[in-house]
Amino acid sequence: MELDFERCYRAVDSRDPRFDGWFYTAVRTTGIYCRPSCPAVTPKAENVEFFPSSAAAQRAGFRACRRCRPDAAPGSPEWDVRADVVGRAMRLIGDGVVDREGVPGLAGRLGYTDRHLNRILTAELGAGPLALARAQRAQTARVLIETTDVGLAEIAFAAGFGSVRQFNDTIQEVYARSPSQLREHRPAAGKAEAGTITLRLAYRAPLNSKALLEYFAARALPGVEECDVSAYRRALNLPHGSATVTLSPGDRFVSATLRLADLRDLAPAVARCRRLFDLDADPVAVDGTLAADPALSAQINTDPGVRVPRAADGLELAVRAIVGQQVSVSGARTTLTRLLPPVKDGELRPFPTAEAIAELPDEAFRMPVARRESVRALAEAVAVGKLTLDPGTDREEAVARLLELPGIGPWTAGYIAMRAMGDPDVLLETDLAARRGAKALGLPHTPTALRAHAERWRPWRSYALMRLWRSA
Repeated sequence: MELDFERCYRAVDSRDPRFDGWFYTAVRTTGIYCRPSCPAVTPKAENVEFFPSSAAAQRAGFRACRRCRPDAAPGSPEWDVRADVVGRAMRLIGDGVVDREGVPGLAGRLGYTDRHLNRILTAELGAGPLALARAQRAQTARVLIETTDVGLAEIAFAAGFGSVRQFNDTIQEVYARSPSQLREHRPAAGKAEAGTITLRLAYRAPLNSKALLEYFAARALPGVEECDVSAYRRALNLPHGSATVTLSPGDRFVSATLRLADLRDLAPAVARCRRLFDLDADPVAVDGTLAADPALSAQINTDPGVRVPRAADGLELAVRAIVGQQVSVSGARTTLTRLLPPVKDGELRPFPTAEAIAELPDEAFRMPVARRESVRALAEAVAVGKLTLDPGTDREEAVARLLELPGIGPWTAGYIAMRAMGDPDVLLETDLAARRGAKALGLPHTPTALRAHAERWRPWRSYALMRLWRSA
């Protein structure tokens, strides 16, 4: 990732928050690195270096600014949408794969050797997978130190460190404070329920939270999720157990309240929450491209910051997509509810695993036989590892494998790619609601004509599709 010095310095001089997470500013005279919007006095140009990641800045010997908290900046939108090996690697590292499976596990998922993957990431990000994972561990540890009363030794292992000494050394190096000093100076917080962690998930403004909550509320699956005008609550399947999360949008951040079965799942839980609300998107870039089309500009001016509602679980989203074929949203929700085990009122449980779905008896699938077999084939493919729907998967390969399954066509595969795999450039031109929305906006609304017109929306056709659906 090449950083133009003049452009980056102008962003720092203007304290532009839109560039938070795109790059990091390091000051040689102080040994500190900051986010571009840091309120401190702008450093002289000759004393500044720019890095594409916080890990690269830490590797160069700089420590995080205590004022702007650069380690808590929004994630880079480039890694969020890129489908190449670097983007896939960053999403998997964010999901905690290196902590659970090591660098060999990460490299294996991406189809590279450890050594070649290290070369690719170092050339692009200024740091290899171990350094990138180390930076994330430090941030996870800081969250646990400042928001919980869990013992520091337990936090060390929950954050992914191999030893307490490694934990102490890393925190001292990154934050210029020991773990105990961070806890002494932690921000004042209100009373929290025992066993909960509350943190702020930063995003780039604007965020159209009303559109997100409306979308999730219309599709909320009883027993798995709940949604109203102010918050979204759901259960999650995580590597070491289950969890529940409540996401409440606020000004410049989304408040996330987590109840985890295992503290080691904090980083993957945060990654899934950010993905659900598409918090690492760059709405200014998206809206700027789409607003160039006169048919969309009026809506964008009055309703900016529309995100793509993503998925916390790729399998769940894929099952919902299949069940929702050619039926109403409410009809699909009713059918899906019958696949779930009964729960008490107010209780939330994660969506069933692939293995559990594959083993369900025929009578549990109250749907046409062909659709039942499609759901079963999908669950079996995921269970045996033939199909992967996590954020680090190769999108083209996953779509090709989806299309090989019975009952899955281009619409279903595209919908899954958009919401489960984060593809920012999906256009479902045959979708009836999309065509109705296009007609309402005065756009061509036959599939061929709509696809031709949508070329001007690249690479953000998924976001344009959301606006067509809202206009329907």
